[in-house]
Amino acid sequence: MTFEDFYLDDILLNAVKKQSYNKPTPIQEAAIPIMLERRDILAGAATGTGKTAAFVLPVLQYLLDEPKHSTRHPRVLILSPTRELAFQIHKVVNQLGTYGDFPSVIITGGFKQSQQADTLTRACDILVATPGRLAKLMEDEDVDLSYIEIVIIDEADRMLDMGQGPTVRALLESIPTEFQAGLFSATLSGKGIERFAEEILEDPEVIQVDAPNQKSEQVQQLVYLANDKAHKQALLSNILKDNSCQSAIVFCNKKDKAIEVTEWLQSQNISAQVLHGDFIQAVRMEKLNKFKNNKIKVMVATDVAARGLDMLQVTHVINYDIPYRGDIYIHRIGRTGRAQQVGIAINLVERHDIENLERIEYHLKQSLPVEKIAGLEPNFKLKEAIKKAQKKKKPKKKAVKKKKTKVKKAK
Repeated sequence: MTFEDFYLDDILLNAVKKQSYNKPTPIQEAAIPIMLERRDILAGAATGTGKTAAFVLPVLQYLLDEPKHSTRHPRVLILSPTRELAFQIHKVVNQLGTYGDFPSVIITGGFKQSQQADTLTRACDILVATPGRLAKLMEDEDVDLSYIEIVIIDEADRMLDMGQGPTVRALLESIPTEFQAGLFSATLSGKGIERFAEEILEDPEVIQVDAPNQKSEQVQQLVYLANDKAHKQALLSNILKDNSCQSAIVFCNKKDKAIEVTEWLQSQNISAQVLHGDFIQAVRMEKLNKFKNNKIKVMVATDVAARGLDMLQVTHVINYDIPYRGDIYIHRIGRTGRAQQVGIAINLVERHDIENLERIEYHLKQSLPVEKIAGLEPNFKLKEAIKKAQKKKKPKKKAVKKKKTKVKKAK
């Protein structure tokens, strides 16, 4: 199948060619025809599968097919759980709409609310927003959703994890007219997503592409065992200095660890900066732009950077800390191997990380291969360490104290 098979307008096909989209990805092939038919959709697709274009192209085609110039109010609402993902979606809207007139506005936290309210006074067909900031603008009557015709909710599972469900419901209840809806999520499993979909969608077409626990064929996943902190640092340095590593994201579970790792890398003359949730939006965007423009080789990040950031040049994702959950692991490694490019995901595993590694392998339904670097071999084997960890887990049998039974004497 080609993009021409969707019968998209020439200005959209030209934009697709400009972005070097060779052929539709599975999620695009499945979702675009459904949305073009004006039907609601519930779509499960892992990160890096092209799902943003899967809903942006039908939205732009709808605006071309149903032009209206009598209102300045938005006709399409795209909700994102995070600022970073909202900016990425807005970027794709601008890229795919480059040859047409599709006025759009982005509304997120991290910027002055008054300035964003001013942007809503100009013509706007597409509004990309995070739920919290949009709700505040609604309270102040700075935005009118009465003219919304299409609603897209991206990364719905993440929204629910962040507790944004009630805010999203309230926003949608403020739309007085019927609208086409698309709900996209990394996973469709769980009662939370099912209830969310039931409340928002009407007789949706349900599709699941690239289930999130499946191994990406474009991402090589490896494990390197580390004896201790010094050994782990030596492994990290060796990997980052290898010629194959052009650009890397190093993930840590906590902010303090990310800062520590960044400072150590800088002391080793490795170009690195840290990214975590405490930075204001302007600083975060500045750091990301430097990374995307290859001014920084290594971004050390907490999971604030694990979702929705489309950075095609990332060759390596390195889990300095092993994440606690399998879905977080999937989203982390999804930062590489994007758009049919090959990527490498490396896990640095100390003995205390083994339980998390087992949890991830259970989620993936596969064991990850263990590799060694010459001169940096570990002093333990994974299987032996797993056995020891399992023995520690077994609860010791407590001695059962026999209760003394009192015998009542007959009077």
